[in-house]
Amino acid sequence: MRLLSYSKMSFVAGFLLVFLAPFPPSASCQTYPDKPINIYCGFAAGATTDLTARGLANGLEKLLGVPVVVENKAGGGATVAAGLVASKKPDGYTLGVVSTGVISVRPHLLKLAYDPLKDFTLICQYARYIGAVTVLKDSPFKNIEEFIAHAKVNPGLSYASPGMYTQQHLATELFRQCKGLDFKHVPTKGGAEANTQLLGKHVNFVAGAGQHIQYVKQGVFRMLAVFNTDKRDPNYPDVPTIKELGCQDAPALGYIVVGPKGLPEAIYKKLSEAIKKVTEGPDFQKLLSHLEIPYDYKDRAQLEKDVLVEYEFYKTFLEKMGAKKE
Repeated sequence: MRLLSYSKMSFVAGFLLVFLAPFPPSASCQTYPDKPINIYCGFAAGATTDLTARGLANGLEKLLGVPVVVENKAGGGATVAAGLVASKKPDGYTLGVVSTGVISVRPHLLKLAYDPLKDFTLICQYARYIGAVTVLKDSPFKNIEEFIAHAKVNPGLSYASPGMYTQQHLATELFRQCKGLDFKHVPTKGGAEANTQLLGKHVNFVAGAGQHIQYVKQGVFRMLAVFNTDKRDPNYPDVPTIKELGCQDAPALGYIVVGPKGLPEAIYKKLSEAIKKVTEGPDFQKLLSHLEIPYDYKDRAQLEKDVLVEYEFYKTFLEKMGAKKE
């Protein structure tokens, strides 16, 4: 073997040190952000997800100094918005505010244009969705025990949900199976439409999806039990959880912020720190309190673990239900 001279070895070593040394952040990372950021919201205007997305955008605008625009792209349980995010350049100027369901639930039901486990940079979760067995205030059912007793001798009670295979639908199905009840499901296009079904007395109850809270506050609706949670809602301490009734509950899906896969680490870090600061701030916390949405922050590492647990749960449960992929 031919040996290199000391001078040549020094040159090669110096070259390798320069070549292999960590590259400094690109100019785009250093100046980020220097133009408007677009957020695709996976649900319609006025939905709780939309309201929180706009609260987040307002806070980010003040913090980052650039316009942050929310664009509603409802459809497919937020998979339309998720697909748009996945198709964009990972430069930090396109984000999505969607449900963890785009990763853990919808892939078992729909043929998607994205790989749920590979095509996103998960940035964080800032809250979780809640649900409740909800009736009209003038309903004869004063509590969940009375409701169960009535449903046992009157099979076929109807209920509206925000849609087929939403977490509210699945949690209600778990409750139904647990107590040996027979319900008629009326899927709708969202929580607002589900509420309308109950307001018009077209159904006996609604699997509330968060928007039912405004009617509870107004004294129009009454919650009998809450699901997608391990704890009672402190605002309604007398309302039990489904788990307290001895039933399995569907894992709560989360409000999450995502970007396209390959988001540079420097941009990810700046975004995640900014989002955490905004969501922990008084304005955003006041918004969540008004909407009665539980704040449940998860960083990327925790979120990546939890969505896999959700993914496996819903995969198994949907298979048992005989759900077919469209």
